[in-house]
Amino acid sequence: MRNFASLAAGVALVAMAAGSAKAAEEVEVLHWWTAGGEAAALNVLKENLAKEGVSWKDMPVAGGSGVQAMTALRARVTSGDPPTAVQMLGFDIRDWAEQGVVGNLDDLAEKQGWGKVIPEALQAFSKYDGHWIAAPVNVHSTNWLWLNKAAFDKAGGKEPANIDELIALLDKFKEQGLTPLAHGGQPWQDGTLWESVVLSTGGMDFYKKAVIDLDPAALSGDQMKKVFDTMSKLRTYFDPNFSGRDWNLSTALVIEGKAGAQQMGDWSKGEWLRANKKPGTDFVCMRFPGTQGNVLFNADQFVMFDVGDAKRDAQMKLASAVEDPAFQIAFNTVKGSVPARTDVPGDQFDDCGKKGIKDVADAAKAGTLVGSLAHGYAQPGAIKEAVFDVITQHLNGQIDTATALKRLPEAVAAAK
Repeated sequence: MRNFASLAAGVALVAMAAGSAKAAEEVEVLHWWTAGGEAAALNVLKENLAKEGVSWKDMPVAGGSGVQAMTALRARVTSGDPPTAVQMLGFDIRDWAEQGVVGNLDDLAEKQGWGKVIPEALQAFSKYDGHWIAAPVNVHSTNWLWLNKAAFDKAGGKEPANIDELIALLDKFKEQGLTPLAHGGQPWQDGTLWESVVLSTGGMDFYKKAVIDLDPAALSGDQMKKVFDTMSKLRTYFDPNFSGRDWNLSTALVIEGKAGAQQMGDWSKGEWLRANKKPGTDFVCMRFPGTQGNVLFNADQFVMFDVGDAKRDAQMKLASAVEDPAFQIAFNTVKGSVPARTDVPGDQFDDCGKKGIKDVADAAKAGTLVGSLAHGYAQPGAIKEAVFDVITQHLNGQIDTATALKRLPEAVAAAK
């Protein structure tokens, strides 16, 4: 009887150990990659981890700028049950690091030489207090314009070099019976369009002064008046159903030839690729008119949370998989972004990808690789949301330009 009991106890211990090992080799990942092209890109990472014996527990939270995801994360951390890793942007990374709830990736980063191949502009957010806390997946940029090639060719096939030429092109799309500019009326999308207009209108010096430095004169002066007036003009090229529409549905309008153009970050390309469309044949990618030579960046990063030693091995496998050059190629060719690592060759990327890689490299050298406001790399969340409120109210006709110029610096000052 004692032997049987001992055997049963031994079996139980083995089962418990096996269960613990199995549990340790799982990562729960909170993210907002729910659109088709994004989900396809994420599958690349899931499959790579599966080969390492790590299972993926999905925690998707829809919402293109991650605001809803951060709300969900707060609830999890408050309850003492943080996910293994969280997709995160810019100042949100710093905010969570300050709360002392994130993990440490120093050993892995040192072993794999991340500091030599990840741009300093990204490292400023991947590290906190000198320690690596996040693994950057990619570099997105927001100041792109996406054009339906057939409609573009019919309109003359000349890329607009500035806002005036963009307006002329949109008029030609209107003559074709198309929605000239596909736009989804959500605050983060309004902000994404606005920041491109800011950069186009005043150049990088003005963008830095207004968006990075938050100079009250820049936020309320003649140059910003041109920005808001331009936004009002662009609003006339939206379709009546734009309010509240998700970004990928606006992309679909351009893909289907119902709209001529969309201003959106390069994640938009993932939707074109998923629809089996090719750059140069079915669509045109170009920098938003007037922003050539400048890149407003947004980088997806996986922040690792402190989830205890039992899950640390799986967590390190996830971070390592994210920085694997082969994954960086496989993921970013699907996602539309470019690698976070500067040592990844661009030969497997399409023409838009090659252009993105070159633009980022050139901007980094020239000092014109600067954080996107709309995507959390220019200002903390409170300031971003305050700016969004003014932009969206103005774009929807709730306030005029004069009122927007008064409220913008006031909103920023109140949010600081």
